[in-house]
Amino acid sequence: MRRRFLLVATVLAGFWFGGPLVETAHACPMCRAANETNDALPRAYMFSILFMLAVPATLLTGYGVGFYRLSKRQQDELGTTNEFSDDPPAGQ
Repeated sequence: MRRRFLLVATVLAGFWFGGPLVETAHACPMCRAANETNDALPRAYMFSILFMLAVPATLLTGYGVGFYRLSKRQQDELGTTNEFSDDPPAGQ
């Protein structure tokens, strides 16, 4: 327990004191110049990032719903019910 606490404390102290030593990241010169001259581009970049983040979430949600439906269909075919349900199984 003590070793874990020391490890966590060391890592947090490293992030706390080492953070100001890291330089900020800059965009490439062409992207930076384009964003400074056109007011609509930063908003377009924001929307493109949101769409790129939405794709994995949509795929994972679709797979999750699909597997849930598949498991429910298999449970119905086998005639089993949820063990936490108050209803008796279908054959009784």
